[in-house]
Amino acid sequence: MSRSPATRLPAEQRRRQLLDVACAQFADNGFHATSMEDVAAAAGVTKPVLYQHFPSKRALFVELLDDVGHQLLRELATATSAAHTGRERVEEGFAAYFRFVSANEGAFRVLFGASARNDSEFAEIVERVLDESADAISQLIEIDGTTEHRRVLAHALIGIAEATSRDALSGGADPAILARWVSELVWFGLRGVRAEETVARS
Repeated sequence: MSRSPATRLPAEQRRRQLLDVACAQFADNGFHATSMEDVAAAAGVTKPVLYQHFPSKRALFVELLDDVGHQLLRELATATSAAHTGRERVEEGFAAYFRFVSANEGAFRVLFGASARNDSEFAEIVERVLDESADAISQLIEIDGTTEHRRVLAHALIGIAEATSRDALSGGADPAILARWVSELVWFGLRGVRAEETVARS
C-alpha cells in the first residue's frame, strides 16, 4: 500500500510546500474565500497535517506574508550587493524586483492585494515589509541629503515599482526591459535631487 503524501516530506520541506500552495490559493481566491480545507486539498495532505504546521488560517496567512516579504528583500539585497556603481545598483534593484514579480505573481498579489491591505494585522506586516525595503533602499541612494530625505525617496521608488508591476502583470512585459526603462527614469531623477540647504538658498 502506498504511503500518504503527508508522510513523504521532512517537516521543513512540507512547511515550504504548504506555504507555496497556500500562496497560490490565497492569490487566486483571497483570504476570506479560501479555507484550510482548500489549502490541504491542493497540497495533497489532510487537514490535520496542515494544522500541525499552522494552527489557523490567520496564522498561515501571517506567516505567508512574512515569508513573501523576506523572499523579496533577499532578492533585492543579493542583486544590489553585486553591483559596482550607483547606476548599476538602481538597475539591478529594479530588475530583481520585476523578475520576482514575474516569477512569483501569486506572491505579489498576496503581499499587495486587498486581503492584506483591508485587515489591520495583515496591513501591519505589509507596512513592516515596505519599511524594511525602504531602509535597505535608502542606503543605496547616493544624494547629498539627510537620512529622512533618502528614506522618503526610497518609499517613492517602492511605489513606482509596485505600480509598474501591476501594469506589467496585465500586459506580460519583459522584466529586463521594465528595469531598463524605469531605472533610467529613476537614475536621472535622483541626479537632479538637491540637498535641502541648496533648495533653501535658491
